[in-house]
Amino acid sequence: MAPFRFRCTECAAAHDERDVELVCPRCARLQEGGGVTRGILDVELDDPPSRWPDAALASPGFLAAFLPIAAAEHLPPLPVGGTPLLPAPRLRAALGTPRLWVKDDTRNPSGSTKDRASLLVVAKAREYGRDTVAAASTGNAATALAAVAAAAGVRAVVFVPAAAPEAKLVQMLCYGAEVVPVDGTYDDAFELCLEACRRRGWYNRNTALNPFTVEGKKTAALEIAAQLGGEEADVVLVPTGDGVILSGVAKGFADLERGGLIRRRPRLVAVQPEGSAAIVDALRKGADTITPVPGASSVADSLTVATPRGGLLCLRRVRESGGAGVTVTDDAIVRAIAELASTAGVFAEPAGAAALAGLHAALADGLVDRDERIVLLVTGTGLKDVPAAARSVRRPEPVAPEIEAVLERFGLRPGPTTTSE
Repeated sequence: MAPFRFRCTECAAAHDERDVELVCPRCARLQEGGGVTRGILDVELDDPPSRWPDAALASPGFLAAFLPIAAAEHLPPLPVGGTPLLPAPRLRAALGTPRLWVKDDTRNPSGSTKDRASLLVVAKAREYGRDTVAAASTGNAATALAAVAAAAGVRAVVFVPAAAPEAKLVQMLCYGAEVVPVDGTYDDAFELCLEACRRRGWYNRNTALNPFTVEGKKTAALEIAAQLGGEEADVVLVPTGDGVILSGVAKGFADLERGGLIRRRPRLVAVQPEGSAAIVDALRKGADTITPVPGASSVADSLTVATPRGGLLCLRRVRESGGAGVTVTDDAIVRAIAELASTAGVFAEPAGAAALAGLHAALADGLVDRDERIVLLVTGTGLKDVPAAARSVRRPEPVAPEIEAVLERFGLRPGPTTTSE
């Protein structure tokens, strides 16, 4: 076990996990209905590892060294994490970025980075003897919880907007989750989940509320550092909705720096759609508060939130890293889906492809230099939203079932027939 305490990210008060479950009781009094989460708790390890474990990435032995669990056997039997860090030479050449890597988190069991948070939350639920875990989600966190809970034999109840992509709805239902489609927004689903958990006593996985969501997502940073070896990243671009993935990545690099496993932390760049950019707007204005975006919308449903619940912590983590924020249009996101797939072999949903769209914007704005060590965190597979991906390509017309038609399609003249053995 990695011994730890909770530390409030607002008032810095320390708490034992036996005394609090979700947020700092003192700062929770400042909570406004529908507003950003107040009193988010940070997991503060007593002694972060000062050497890399001998165990393989994402194995129970590796995770137990860095994560606050009582015993490795509480981890659900599902291989979460350990996703590849790809050099993507063709994408490097196309962008003129010779030290670019793609962290391909589409390879997680449910197809998204959210599996990392769900793995730890379900592990803690098992440790606490809780039999039901609930979550509100735009889609990916719900499917991640459903997958991990299915492997662990834990009941999952998920609240999602009824307009969530069909593939995600079908996926979570197939995993056996109890799905509550909400005729409203993600923010509506979040509030409903809060109240249901209060009344039913369910363990709440909601992002930016349960402190283990940030802690679970930090494993992406641990892997990036281990996979780069001596080549430390200069900048990591992170698709950002609620802000919790970025806060998790920041936490991972901070733990590694505290343990002496890296010399310095990379800059973090938050990438948000233009229609859902509350965090980046605050970064650009130098604000310490988050102004909601009523009617937030984007092709990247996973990044679409009116009020980013983890926005305050995300602001702080970006600034601590010396990083920045960029916004990208829906058209740029859609173009990035095909660009990433055709040059790196990584098929991403809009939210995942936003990392590449964000790199284009950051290069244009001078926020990233082309010769830096750059990592794109690609957070979800394109199979979760095929209609969006279809907008990035042109479907060819069918040909007649004749070889002459095929040759004509390729601008070739019919020639003598040849055979091969």
